[in-house]
Amino acid sequence: MKKRKIHSMLLTAVLLVSMLFGGCGSKDSAATSDLTKVTLNEVAHSIFYAPMYVAIEEGYFADEGINLELVTGYGADKTMTALLTDEADIGFMGSEASVYTYLQGAEDYAVNFAQLTQRAGNFLVSRTPIDNFDWDMIKGAYVLGGRKGGMPQMVFEYILKMNQIDRDSDLTIDTSIDFGSTAAAFSGAKEGDAGYADFTVEFEPHATSLETQGKGYIVASLGVDSGYVPYTAFSAKKSYLEKNPDTILSFTKALQKGMDYVASHSADEIASVIQPQFPETELSTITTIVNRYQSQDTWKEDLVYSEDSFMLLQNILMEAGELENYVPFEALVNNSFSNQAKP
Repeated sequence: MKKRKIHSMLLTAVLLVSMLFGGCGSKDSAATSDLTKVTLNEVAHSIFYAPMYVAIEEGYFADEGINLELVTGYGADKTMTALLTDEADIGFMGSEASVYTYLQGAEDYAVNFAQLTQRAGNFLVSRTPIDNFDWDMIKGAYVLGGRKGGMPQMVFEYILKMNQIDRDSDLTIDTSIDFGSTAAAFSGAKEGDAGYADFTVEFEPHATSLETQGKGYIVASLGVDSGYVPYTAFSAKKSYLEKNPDTILSFTKALQKGMDYVASHSADEIASVIQPQFPETELSTITTIVNRYQSQDTWKEDLVYSEDSFMLLQNILMEAGELENYVPFEALVNNSFSNQAKP
């Protein structure tokens, strides 16, 4: 009788636990089903994009009714391909990709609807420490640059031109290495090897990582030296914007909350929030990088993409030899969502 009573109590407990977990599962499933699935393809996974990761980690996308799937494309060309082939709903990359797509005659081309960064996020890293770096010091050097036609490389060339340095005759720029692999190539090369570089142009956390390892030294910020440049923006196909305006507005509102957070919090606080996005990077390193970006006014206060910024972008494309004719601002920028999301 005693055993039967114990078994009965255990059975009751099991049923209660099953009901409890079953209820939680149903609730979670219902909550998830209430959210709109959005696939976002980002050009790279970098602390440079801190406001977006704040929006993810603080639950702002979920608050706006979005179940966000984040995929890293590793290059604007790959991100744009994912967008045009419907592997992604929204792309996050340099706006030059949207210009190229438009000029190639795509009927359902990508339209920019929110600008995140207003300065370049890469740094010039030297093989040896240099005090009081001047751009003239790069003459005669071998530099690992970015992909030809991509924003990192074009901003680098833009700075060279501003300093009266000829990209073809005054130095050697290697643009053959895949995006994200230049730091490894730079640190792994030995003196005397073919391709042994004097400088490399790096995003974070690679720039700081090279410094931490004693394999490189940050000597210049391309973001500071190039001035305000519309470096990265969010875009979607024209058809997606037309069919899903509520989703795009909700997405933009969530992003704006992330922008508001980084504008009103310290580097320590921001780093703590986004640390889960960079589990292999020490919190102190994330804090250093966030502080660096914050101090150089990297992030906009809102997501509006101004016509002046778009014209500057096209001027950079022109000077890089990647553009022959200007593209109408109205064709490739839609600010209706960012204006509604403004605080």
